[in-house]
Amino acid sequence: MPRFARMVLVVVVFAGSLVSGPTVAQPWPAPIRQIQEKGVTIVKQFDAPGGMTGFAARAGSRPIALYLTPDGQHVIVGTLLDAEGNNLSKPQLDAAITRPDTQSAWPLLEKASWIADGDDDAPRTLYVFTDPNCPYCHKFYEDARPWVESGKVQLRHIPVGILKPSSPGKAAALLAADDPAKAMARHEARYRSGGIEPLDDVPADLHDRVAANNMLMSDLGIQGTPGIFYKDADGTIQVKQGVPQGAALEHVMGPK
Repeated sequence: MPRFARMVLVVVVFAGSLVSGPTVAQPWPAPIRQIQEKGVTIVKQFDAPGGMTGFAARAGSRPIALYLTPDGQHVIVGTLLDAEGNNLSKPQLDAAITRPDTQSAWPLLEKASWIADGDDDAPRTLYVFTDPNCPYCHKFYEDARPWVESGKVQLRHIPVGILKPSSPGKAAALLAADDPAKAMARHEARYRSGGIEPLDDVPADLHDRVAANNMLMSDLGIQGTPGIFYKDADGTIQVKQGVPQGAALEHVMGPK
């Protein structure tokens, strides 16, 4: 049997084992409910080839496709390809799990769990998706000091936990601090020696806040940290992924 076929069969058999358990009235078929109960968010149902029924879903911040077999008893999790190798799952996921337009992102960023760094009256505000273990985030933090300390820019750090196992706990620790701004400054000052200690037992509310930040980062199409949102001189929202350098840094931060 070809390797690909063996892999699909393994997934089908595994997914079929999820069907056990009491039957309760739910909007989705039993195998889909079982996956949903494991923390996967079902977004939308769609038609799929081969008599299957497709479901667009999220596992954390990651979009995934589920395919219910015609007998309604098994689920295949993954990417569906046609005979030419075309990805049939991606268009369905893109259509069902749409990303907000960049120009509509600002209100979503304002509602995120963020930590202010700089003067509240600064003429320019930047939202920065920041992983506490990200060396590039640390570099951007240091590069931004002249603008922040002069009162020209306020950074609003949105802590996410994506890079290392300790990242969610560190992000939660920053948000949980009595003074998150001071905790962020201490973390950055001690970054090279490990920074803030991660929380060993993250309370549910803090877990949800970090998870929501992770989700927002994914929804806005940010692939890595730092992910920076700012408004240019015309008030148009701009996005910069990675550390801006040279003239790009001044474009993001404004004149010194």
